[in-house]
Amino acid sequence: MTRSFMASQVGAGSGPREAGQRVTEKKLGLLNYQWLQAMLFAIKEVNGYPNILPNITLGFRIYDSCLKSQRAMEGTFWALTGLEQPIPNYTCLKKRTMAGMVGDAGSSCSIAMSRVLGLYRLPQISYFSTSPQLSDHNQFPSFFRTIPSDDFQSRGLAQLLVHFGWTWVGLLAEDNDYGQQGVQILEKELIRLGGCVAFSESILTSRVDRNAFHIVQLIKTSTANAIVIYSSDAGLIPVVNEIVKQNVAGKIWIASESWSTSPLISSEKYSSMFIGSIGFAIHSAEMPGFEEHLNNVHPSKSTDDDFVISLWEESFGCKWPNKTNRLVSLEKGASLCTGEENLHSLQTGYNDVNNLRVSCSAYTAVYAIVLALQDMLTCGQGQGPFQQGSCADIMNFSPWQILHYVKKVAFDNTDGREQFFDHNGDIPAQYDIVNWQLSINGTIKYIKVGSYDSSTSLRKGLIINTTAIRWATGNSQVPLSVCSPSCHTGSRKVAIEGAPPCCFQCATCPQGEISNESDSSECFKCPWDSWPNLKQDHCSPKNMEFLSFEEPLGATLTAISIFSTFITVAILGLFKKCSSTPIVKANNLSLSYLLLFSLTLCFLCSLAFIGYPTQEKCLLRQAAFGITFALCVSCVLAKTIMVVIAFNATKPNSDLRKWIGPQISYISISVCTFIQVLQCGSWLIWSPPFSEYNLRNQPGKILVECNEGSPIAFWCMLGYLWLLSIISFIVAFLARKLPDSFNEAQFITFSMLAFLSVWLSFIPAYLSTRGKYMVAMEIFAILSSAFALVACLFIPKCYIILFKPEYNSKEYLMGRNMGHSS
Repeated sequence: MTRSFMASQVGAGSGPREAGQRVTEKKLGLLNYQWLQAMLFAIKEVNGYPNILPNITLGFRIYDSCLKSQRAMEGTFWALTGLEQPIPNYTCLKKRTMAGMVGDAGSSCSIAMSRVLGLYRLPQISYFSTSPQLSDHNQFPSFFRTIPSDDFQSRGLAQLLVHFGWTWVGLLAEDNDYGQQGVQILEKELIRLGGCVAFSESILTSRVDRNAFHIVQLIKTSTANAIVIYSSDAGLIPVVNEIVKQNVAGKIWIASESWSTSPLISSEKYSSMFIGSIGFAIHSAEMPGFEEHLNNVHPSKSTDDDFVISLWEESFGCKWPNKTNRLVSLEKGASLCTGEENLHSLQTGYNDVNNLRVSCSAYTAVYAIVLALQDMLTCGQGQGPFQQGSCADIMNFSPWQILHYVKKVAFDNTDGREQFFDHNGDIPAQYDIVNWQLSINGTIKYIKVGSYDSSTSLRKGLIINTTAIRWATGNSQVPLSVCSPSCHTGSRKVAIEGAPPCCFQCATCPQGEISNESDSSECFKCPWDSWPNLKQDHCSPKNMEFLSFEEPLGATLTAISIFSTFITVAILGLFKKCSSTPIVKANNLSLSYLLLFSLTLCFLCSLAFIGYPTQEKCLLRQAAFGITFALCVSCVLAKTIMVVIAFNATKPNSDLRKWIGPQISYISISVCTFIQVLQCGSWLIWSPPFSEYNLRNQPGKILVECNEGSPIAFWCMLGYLWLLSIISFIVAFLARKLPDSFNEAQFITFSMLAFLSVWLSFIPAYLSTRGKYMVAMEIFAILSSAFALVACLFIPKCYIILFKPEYNSKEYLMGRNMGHSS
């Protein structure tokens, strides 16, 4: 049977110990001794498993460094050489093979040890050294640890601060590697995440009072409520005493893992000041059977173990008898231990298994070496990792060979989480987030309220159950720690000259801009189709405005247009029915039909201006309006010319008789209309109208309208209509008193006067409006001018046909006209 062993550095006693050796000890750290028992429990488990390292028994040697670098170095050489007075490069371990070193607890001690062990390439696995410096595998090639580096903790603490909105933070750190390196990483990460440091102070371990008075005064006067403390619990005690003395209340204490579950700080003496504290703690996992193992420890089972005797004496307040003569000198009031005492009846830091944090880490460290040995044992010849596929000899291996296997080891811990060492010798960081809450019996309980896992994404790495937290105020409302009050939405931060970025003033966003987040650094403009609301905290969609059929104005204009069309068609039907009557015949029947048809088109073309201005509508509506009105006014002009020709042709020897006939009317109408068609066609070809969104004229609204393309073409089209109307008006005005049998010149004069009046008043109204009202103004002008023609030219005749049929006779018309001319 081969015997392999590992050495361990602990902080539970003083001096080396192996089977058969005793040490002298004054006081035992109960929690530290639990860590030691966790290692022994792991070794006991391994030696009891038939399928792990069969025929191999693990042994151990323990040395207490007392957290001093000098003693850590002494213990390292003692473990390497097997001699209490070490001789470099000499070993006296006989046939026992050194598998690895577990420890130390303190980072400074581990650094000193690792510089030596790295030369030997002997694996060293620490269960409580968290300094980021140890992650440098160039300096410490054989160092590993089963506790996360403070690098991870510092980053996690920075995320914790930002999560609760604590951007104005005070930092307090012990002046050693643990405190200073941790707080430097924290400060850098906090600033990167947008936070600021109100102050950063060191706890001076070189001074007995740790500079406590100055530190507490700084904390009291600072406006920062969140205070992060990177320190061991022992180093923090003088500061804590001063906090209690000066009654510093209203602060949020954020703890590093070194004191987040410290029974020393959470004792009744200090608990009133630290209720509601929150911090990172080493992840706790269950260790089945460990509680029984702890409580089964007894001095009679380990008569050579001074640690057990110290545990017994401290736990039960008695004195264990001397094993030689069972007589000891008792102090006044002290009694002898009987051995009947029972650890099950006590609940101390030693046998408290509710929060197995460092103990679980120590347990895992042992298993990391054990599983590396198991991988070495199961290596198949020819498939090994070394030269030519060779394997290491489990009975006589070199340190660098076991180091190879430790680097590759991977296993699940007691709660099923995968454990492995990365290229820096670190395991995936996992922390519990604990909150100090007051229990019913008045003691502090460490309630797990969240977790931090570095192996997951940033968003999922930090998980906090905010509702489970109880702050010092006694409720779940998160307290504030900011330099400046939060800037509400609708405003932006304005930097204060010379102040940190977290100290700022708030200014309302400029007109037309918004900020939809608190503490926004900049305001920004809304998208083109949106507009800031009154509070300027979000963009509201702009109303798209156009003259629609559904709104009252559009519906009214539509109804008028359809009604006017119906009236025109009805007149056309009436004229068709009464085409043989004198008044219809005297009205130039063919021209009247054509004029009524063109007026119908004029009324209908107004509908093209209502509804969403599509590209097709924009392209055709002005051209349709111009051409139909050109046809309409051309018919009126032709009527007027025909009246003048007819009057002059009745004179004796008149040459105008040959011009009487429909051909002249059709030619004049065709020429006048063709000119407008030619003009509108050129407009549509060279600079066609198009649909556009007008964002300029009415803030908060999108005017969906037709851009006419060429304003010159539009006004030329409209000007041409005026020209035709003016010519018709002048000719009709001059012929208004001609003594003809049926003179229409008077009606034409009035119709053209109304037509011109409408379109002259249209110009200023059109130019002074925008959006749907500009369109409505043009529709109104179209309907008004068209209806003026209907009213002046056709309504009087319809009145005679329908209500005064006795006047609808040739005799009446001749007599009336002659009477009128005389």
